[in-house]
Amino acid sequence: MNLVDKVNSEHLNERVVNYPDFRAGDTVSVHARIKEGSKSRIQVFQGMVIAIKEKSLISGHFRVRKVTNGYGVERVFPYHCTNVEKIEIVQRGKTKRSKLYYLRDRSGKSARIKIDYDRK
Repeated sequence: MNLVDKVNSEHLNERVVNYPDFRAGDTVSVHARIKEGSKSRIQVFQGMVIAIKEKSLISGHFRVRKVTNGYGVERVFPYHCTNVEKIEIVQRGKTKRSKLYYLRDRSGKSARIKIDYDRK
């Protein structure tokens, strides 16, 4: 084990093993801790997962997109960030792709993903 792997293994988040198994197309609710001055609170960001990168590595992250008041908002959440408290799956989506970047250009009914009733 080289030095980089040793440092990465020390900084892994223990909560990652408790995260549910989600993939692109799923609608998730991410509870993230926000610091405002000396206070902190938990903010819920609910949207569709459009990309997942390197789940098991320290640099792994997932991208969540939602549309608020007609504007698309995306947030990138690192897997091993201590600010992510928990992740809940709201709805499972059925997709054929692993990256759903084409949803950025779509709006309305064409931006919908079919619900996967078979996957639990």
